[in-house]
Amino acid sequence: MRSKIVAGNWKMNKNLAETDSLLTELSAKLPDTDAEVMVAPTFVNLTRALQTLESSKIEVIAQNMHYAESGAFTGEISADMLLNIGIDTVIIGHSERRAYFGESDAILSKKVITALKNGMRVMFCFGEELDDRKSGNHFNVVESQLKNVLFNLEPSAWTNIILAYEPVWAIGTGETASPEQAQEMHAFIRKTISEAFDSTIATNVSILYGGSVKPSNAEEIFSKPDVDGGLIGGASLVADDFIAIVKAI
Repeated sequence: MRSKIVAGNWKMNKNLAETDSLLTELSAKLPDTDAEVMVAPTFVNLTRALQTLESSKIEVIAQNMHYAESGAFTGEISADMLLNIGIDTVIIGHSERRAYFGESDAILSKKVITALKNGMRVMFCFGEELDDRKSGNHFNVVESQLKNVLFNLEPSAWTNIILAYEPVWAIGTGETASPEQAQEMHAFIRKTISEAFDSTIATNVSILYGGSVKPSNAEEIFSKPDVDGGLIGGASLVADDFIAIVKAI
């Protein structure tokens, strides 16, 4: 049975005091839920987040990591550094990393392989641009991103993969794919994985939707059979909004 997951990607937001405040509020308001609830603060606040949430069911994850084990990569963070402080799940492939930092499928493939080799769980992000959607090329783009990064993995590796479909045109824009559009793409993703591997892997992998999920639309999006939760951006920075989304799962 695949997991239901609600993950908050804080991006470059919240200083130390703000991190403490938000995590304390989230922990106090977290409802009883079977879903996995995750937050991804900035690198500099990961250790404090782990301490603040020590007695909470909220999991702390990382927003990114480098593919090298160590070396002359100024400003980068390795898998071992994350694991050493107690982080074992990492977001890889977010559209902002692709767009602003030039992360290609080849780079992302190396990151995924390194994370998995170190026993980490990967939340792999992918999705189409607005031009791809308008031209009807969105299925081809998504299939290509999956194929180029994940389809060279051993079938056993999929137990440590979470997928996060994020239509780029719906991130931070206020636009949201309709629940029907989200379901259509998530069903296509499962079909694509089933054809490349098998139906068991396709059935068991959690596929999250990421793209302007908010309290007003979360329940309808999450009600779709192939949508297993959300990767939440802006709404994860407001405790009551994030908690409302958790309740919607």
